[in-house]
Amino acid sequence: MPDWEKSTLFRAFRHRNFRLFYMGQIVSLSGLWMQRVAMNWLVYRITGSPLLLGTVDFMTQIPVLLFGSFTGAFLEGRNLRRIIMICQTISMLHALTLAFLTLSGMVEYWHILILAAIIGISDSFEVPARQGFTIRLVEDEKDLGNGIALTSTLFNVTRLVGPSIAGMVIAVVGEGICFLMNGMAYSATLTALFLMRFRKPLVTDQVRKSVLEGMKEGVRYVASFLPLRNYLGAIALVSFFAFPYMVLLPVFAREILGGGPRTLGFLMGATGLGALAGSVRLALRKSPVGLGKIMAVSCVLLGFSMAAFSLSRVFYLSLALMACLGFFMVSTLVSCNTLVQTLVDEDKRNRVMSLFIVCAMGITPIGSLNAGWLATHIGAPATLFAGGAVSLVIGLLLLRAWPSMWALSEPVYRRKNLL
Repeated sequence: MPDWEKSTLFRAFRHRNFRLFYMGQIVSLSGLWMQRVAMNWLVYRITGSPLLLGTVDFMTQIPVLLFGSFTGAFLEGRNLRRIIMICQTISMLHALTLAFLTLSGMVEYWHILILAAIIGISDSFEVPARQGFTIRLVEDEKDLGNGIALTSTLFNVTRLVGPSIAGMVIAVVGEGICFLMNGMAYSATLTALFLMRFRKPLVTDQVRKSVLEGMKEGVRYVASFLPLRNYLGAIALVSFFAFPYMVLLPVFAREILGGGPRTLGFLMGATGLGALAGSVRLALRKSPVGLGKIMAVSCVLLGFSMAAFSLSRVFYLSLALMACLGFFMVSTLVSCNTLVQTLVDEDKRNRVMSLFIVCAMGITPIGSLNAGWLATHIGAPATLFAGGAVSLVIGLLLLRAWPSMWALSEPVYRRKNLL
């Protein structure tokens, strides 16, 4: 028996499909993070505007808010692997188009906006599909929490590696090569998806409800169950006020800390290092017991770290605070994801997870636009300080409500044999 099958940290690796997906994502996500750094730097280089920087992030993610609830109901009973493969192909073409425009010197701001909207629409289908697909990869719900945390670990390992490489590549040969490398990297995930084999059919014969009826049922289900309602509400508020910090990092890198693309890469790399540590910490947990309290405390400390970073003018102190910010950000997000995934009834999983995506990602673009607008009026440091303060208050409210939420969650976990 391989060592990882005995390990608490790598329990989800017992499942072949999860291993395939994980290996493919190592390559694809590294390219994605390179593109994110390159995209932000390109926009800020050609516009010099925090507001226009926030607008691109808004265009990338607003489709998740507009279509997220619809896609969750649409995905019920459909072949999620096929949908993810289609979306990955669109992402590949998006990156290659951006590479061509940048390398040829033809790229303009409006090109970036249109491409951002296209990839946003694709993501509004792919991200909810991935959430529902995860349970198919691990096959055993007892390993689901570990699988989510390991996926987050991978996400943050690549966030550590990708931006660091991107900073050097941009400095030497420009942003276009980052886009080209990302376009080529998507082939890894597409290959992994093609090689997967499933014991149970991916498409069921169940009667599909209308999309509108499915959406209403999902919303009613969440509204009627206090833990789900509170967790999703909290992550929506944090997504609006705290998560858009990343869109302002180019401003801090150049204006506050007096650096360039390498400084931006180091800041994002520090966030990834902290997020990696947070992911590993959660991957070692064997049970969802106590995750609600962890989410609440993480919200508080996320707010504190963000406020402290906004006040820092010392590069190495800023790096340390970004690592703390990454640690508590991923602890908040992964805890919420695992709580929702383990509490939801199986027949409502796609619809509820689409609501999670709307709250965790769909709200962020409005927050990014708001952050960009605020930064032009009160400055980037004050904007981040305010977002951190709000996150801290949300965490304190969650902590106060946790005992009553656990009392309602415990019977669900016992019924699912997760305790």
